[in-house]
Amino acid sequence: MRLDKRLMIIVAAGLTLGAVAALLTLPGLRERLAGAAAPVTSVGKAQVGGPFTLIDPAGKRVTDKDFLGRHLLVYFGYTFCPDVCPTGLQVIAAALDRLGPKADRITPVFISLDPERDTPQQMGEYVKAFHPRLVGLTGTPEQIAEVARAYRVYYKKVKDEKSTAGYSLDHTSIVYVMDTKGDFVAHFTHATAVEAIVSRLQKML
Repeated sequence: MRLDKRLMIIVAAGLTLGAVAALLTLPGLRERLAGAAAPVTSVGKAQVGGPFTLIDPAGKRVTDKDFLGRHLLVYFGYTFCPDVCPTGLQVIAAALDRLGPKADRITPVFISLDPERDTPQQMGEYVKAFHPRLVGLTGTPEQIAEVARAYRVYYKKVKDEKSTAGYSLDHTSIVYVMDTKGDFVAHFTHATAVEAIVSRLQKML
């Protein structure tokens, strides 16, 4: 009786091993099983930024090519923004001041998401209140939509009874750091500590 049980166990084990061996000979199965166990690695760089054409405070046409060779801090918003935009621009200004002479290698750019109200003149007057080197850019609705898509910026009009225009904007509040070739390097928010921004920029410069 004991012998019969041992024989049955040996036979069962043999059948199991045979079945596994047979499965592994099926086309592609070995590779699929190996792939399922292998770690998945994601590579590549973020697709943020790209060509744009906008208007500066002097009414001059500018493009992304005009900024090549310089690091950029790019921030999107609008001059009628009640709180988030001023906070973001104050953070940028403070970081530039902390950097000292190194800040000369960086161009801070504020791009309007409200071309209906933000004329070139309005942008010029607005940015001066935050930093003398801050560049304010606006454009047509189509130009703004294009640059917003390039930087993956969300913005949308919402009704606002407190506004004289009857609306305000919901929008992404991110400071994009671009290198001298126009490639995305890092990002911050309006709530990021100035010290953290300065530390990251110092490593980049």
